[in-house]
Amino acid sequence: MRAYQVFGRMRDEEATRVLGVLAEKAPAFHTQALGAAAAAMRARPQFVLRQTPEKRAAAVRRALARVAANDVAEELLAVYFLDCRNEVLVEWLELVGLEHEKGMLKADAPPQPDEAAVAKAVARFREAAKPDGEPGDRADRELLLRAFAAQRAVDWPALEQRLDPA
Repeated sequence: MRAYQVFGRMRDEEATRVLGVLAEKAPAFHTQALGAAAAAMRARPQFVLRQTPEKRAAAVRRALARVAANDVAEELLAVYFLDCRNEVLVEWLELVGLEHEKGMLKADAPPQPDEAAVAKAVARFREAAKPDGEPGDRADRELLLRAFAAQRAVDWPALEQRLDPA
């Protein structure tokens, strides 16, 4: 899976939530996402800004679901978890035993733990979900698992097998 595919599978409601969080906590990257949507639509950024939040998010999701947008999609997912949902990212990295500093991996290409360890970590990570609508809810956790698996440096077939299809 690649980052653009994460956005391709994302529901519009989830995109609205992610974009709203980015607007609040990482406005520069929110602007970058809107710019990507405007470019994909061949429209001016002001046109995208005048849309409802739901339509803006749907446009961003569609723009980032393109193969050509993979780099921007990967960066946006990284910013979302490093800057906006760091506690969820750190929890995941701790569960799989990866060395990191505030969510930033110390290894360039972390080796996959054995399959049993990945299965156990995924199960524990999902069980710890907070109530819907709170940071760290099931939607955030599933998005993190997909985003982590989509990184170029991560080749973990055992994780890919455990991703929710939706």
